[in-house]
Amino acid sequence: MKKNVAGGYTYSEAGVDISLEELGVKTLVSQLKYRRTGGYQMCSDVGHFAGLVDFGDYVLALAVDGVGTKMLVADRLKNWLTLGIDCIAMNVNDLYVMNVEPVAFVDYIATDKVEPDKMRQIGVGLNEGARLANMNLIGGETATLKGLVNGLDLAGTCLGVGKKDEIITGAAIKEGDVIIGVPSTGIHSNGLTLARKVVDSYADYSEKMPWGKTLGEELLTPTRIYSEVLEVTRNCEIHGMCHITGGGLNNLRRLGPYGFDISTPLAPSPIFKWIEEIGNIDKHEMYRTFNMGMGYVFIAPKEEAGKITEIVPDSKIVGEITGEEGVRLEGKVFVK
Repeated sequence: MKKNVAGGYTYSEAGVDISLEELGVKTLVSQLKYRRTGGYQMCSDVGHFAGLVDFGDYVLALAVDGVGTKMLVADRLKNWLTLGIDCIAMNVNDLYVMNVEPVAFVDYIATDKVEPDKMRQIGVGLNEGARLANMNLIGGETATLKGLVNGLDLAGTCLGVGKKDEIITGAAIKEGDVIIGVPSTGIHSNGLTLARKVVDSYADYSEKMPWGKTLGEELLTPTRIYSEVLEVTRNCEIHGMCHITGGGLNNLRRLGPYGFDISTPLAPSPIFKWIEEIGNIDKHEMYRTFNMGMGYVFIAPKEEAGKITEIVPDSKIVGEITGEEGVRLEGKVFVK
C-alpha cells in the first residue's frame, strides 16, 4: 500500500463533478413545468428527497435511485448478494426523511447480457432489503441493451404512503433546534467513484484492513436502512430530517435556508480515514463526497433529544440550528 504524497484526488477528477451535476439537475428541473388538471395534484416541490401526490387525507410518495458504481466493485469481487439492499435503502431512506412509510417497490435492471446467477444474487439482496423495510416487491423491468449498457445497472422506484398532516419537509425547523446524527454502516452507495480511484491506485480489494474487513468487503457493506425513523416520528416532535447521500453535508441545504452548525460530528468510520490518508484527500472534499460516518440526521427541539437517542441508541447530538444561513463544520464554513 502506497500513500498518495503528491497531491490529493478530488471527486471531480475521479469522474463525478458535483457542481456540474447540480447545474444539470437545475437545468432539467427548469423544464418540468406541466401540472396535471383535476385531482391528485403534486403537493411537494421538485428537488426534495421524495415527490408527493395529494391523495385526500394522505399523500402518495415516490422516490427513485440506484446503486451507482458500487456495481463495479461487486463485479470485481463477483459478489452481488447485497446490492439489492443498497438499491432499496437508497430509496426508502429518502421516503423516511419526509415521514413516509415505504409500501411497494419496483426494480429496473439494464444490462448488456443477462447472467442468471447474477440476477439470483441481486434478487437475494432485493428480498432482504424489502424485509428490512417491511415493503412489498411488486414487479420490475429487465432490459438487455447491448451497445448502450456495458455491464449491469440496478435502480428502482419506491412508493410510500403518509398522512398529509404528518408530512415533515423541514419547514418547521427553527433556530435553537438540535441536530442529531445517526451513524452509517460505511460508504453506503455514494462516493464509490472516488473510493475506487484510491483503491485502484494505492491498494487492492483483497487487502485486509486493521479493523478486520478487506477493502472489497468494506466497499460492499450494504447501506443502512433507517426504518427506526418511523418509531421516532410517532413518539417525538421532529422538525426536519436528512439522508446524507452524494454531496455529503450539502444535503442539509435541501431542507431550507437554515444555519446548520455541526460542532461535534460523529467519528468517521475507519474506511473514510483510510481513504483520506492514503489518497491525501482534503477534509472538505471528503465531507462533500461521503457521508463520513453519519448517514441520517434528525432536527428537533432540544427537549426531544433524550427520547430520540433512546429509540436510536447509536445516535447523538452533533450540532444545532443557528440564525446564520449555511453549513458549518467544527466552526468553519463548509458551504454558504
